[in-house]
Amino acid sequence: MKKQMFKVVITAGMDYTDNLKNALEEEDVEVITVPKDAEAVLTALKTGVNAAVLEFSMKGMDASAVISRAKQTISPLPKIVVASADDSEATEALVIKSGAALYSIKPFDCVMLGSTIIKMLGNISPFIQKDGKQVGMEQIITDVMHQIGVPAHIKGYHYLRTSIHLCINDGAMISAVTKLLYPTVANQYKTTASRVERAIRHAIEVAWDRGDVDTLNSYFGYTIHNGRGKPTNSEFIAMISDKLKLKHQRFREG
Repeated sequence: MKKQMFKVVITAGMDYTDNLKNALEEEDVEVITVPKDAEAVLTALKTGVNAAVLEFSMKGMDASAVISRAKQTISPLPKIVVASADDSEATEALVIKSGAALYSIKPFDCVMLGSTIIKMLGNISPFIQKDGKQVGMEQIITDVMHQIGVPAHIKGYHYLRTSIHLCINDGAMISAVTKLLYPTVANQYKTTASRVERAIRHAIEVAWDRGDVDTLNSYFGYTIHNGRGKPTNSEFIAMISDKLKLKHQRFREG
């Protein structure tokens, strides 16, 4: 069975361009190189690419501004990795808040980054809605997160979204949250498993305090008793991923 062909944009002329291009092409990924120019990148992102690796600093505007512009006209947004030598938390927060999937600090191992991108691409799966429109599972998860009330600007939002997607694609993840799920998410975001756990717990607390009661009840009301309060991290992730998997399966069969 032939692998699905994905397209990835990489900023041209950087010290990692050729090595990362080779690593991705080894996995049958089509790589398109574009100048380190914001307008050129925006044009390339509109051609149906699945992912992009962009330098933070570009001609015209930085990567966070490019992503913000792209979100206005491109849906779903390709998975975007931003590369930079700046290891400040402020820059990373700016990039992730704008909508990037990963902030990668240079220098990095191109083979390892290529492998991470392949995993991201592997999580792209179709989801059939009742009206027959196909949208990515990533978009479905994002919509659910917004409905529940998890703020998009906090780190736990991104960790939760990734965790749910991982559990949808691999059911074994939810039965090994501490040993498998948190470390996998931490590896993608270049952080630690304990920080992932704390950030997810905080995101759930925020959603429970500020989210819409009816929406929360629709997902958790029959499983989480009022006396117990909010769900644990694993309960939250398991219930959302299970509900979306079942919904996906019904639409595929119907």
